Amino acid sequence: MISLDPDQRTPAKPCRRTAKEYANGLMPKWCPGCGDFGVLNAIYKALSAIGRPPHEIAFVSGVGCSSRIPEYTRAYGFNSLHGRALPIAQGIKMARPDLLVLVAGGDGDGFSIGGGHISHAIRRNTDLTYLVIDNQVMGQTGGQASPTAKNGSGTPVNPVLYALAYGAQFVAQGVAGDPGGLATLIEEAIRFPGFAFINIQSPCAAFGDPLMKALAPRTKIRKLEAEGHNSSNRLMAIELAEAYGNILYTGVFYRNPNPTPTFGALTEKLRRKPAISDLEAPA
Repeated sequence: MISLDPDQRTPAKPCRRTAKEYANGLMPKWCPGCGDFGVLNAIYKALSAIGRPPHEIAFVSGVGCSSRIPEYTRAYGFNSLHGRALPIAQGIKMARPDLLVLVAGGDGDGFSIGGGHISHAIRRNTDLTYLVIDNQVMGQTGGQASPTAKNGSGTPVNPVLYALAYGAQFVAQGVAGDPGGLATLIEEAIRFPGFAFINIQSPCAAFGDPLMKALAPRTKIRKLEAEGHNSSNRLMAIELAEAYGNILYTGVFYRNPNPTPTFGALTEKLRRKPAISDLEAPA
């Protein structure tokens, strides 16, 4: 049994682990055919590649179907308030910078009640990975349209373009139906030094939009890598992101080749700066 000692501050040396080491044995409770099963498996695979032990990982979520994900991982878990996962995750990272912090939520959780938090998480550049499971409905409360829904909505929120416009330095999109490819994206996001955002297309099995379900098959997916996309080109990433809802691009839209310092790094630099009382008075 891996110790979950909260006073342990020295991270263990990463090593290759099995995906099963991150599953806690609880049976996930989602509708048959829900994409969250695929997302959860992708998370297990990504964490096994990273190699950090479960007691060095904190998983935060909001409210909704996908927000149950932390319940099924062997890590510190915090199922928080609706839309408030990002502020809580940032607080955890500030208090325990040694932890690997991940955040999971749905499009309603992230772009409705919690939409105002994304911009500030991006500008602070807190070193965490934010996974938004995008099904364009409020699945847990009966299938109401979410902010990212296209049908019947004149101005749907484009999550990929949203993150890019606010200046996110790592922006990607994956699909729940491709756990292997999604695991690779999650691993890349975790390894990125700063705030990383992944939009995950996952059609709702109970209330999903038929148009979105039509985009779900792998034959309809267009991989950015195969398209020859240069992920260091932010303007090209923005242009591709505008196809949201019509063309399903997967892969890394943008990765800043020269990442700016994280919030944690800047805070540590400020903490080490000598106080005025420690400086010699001018002659």
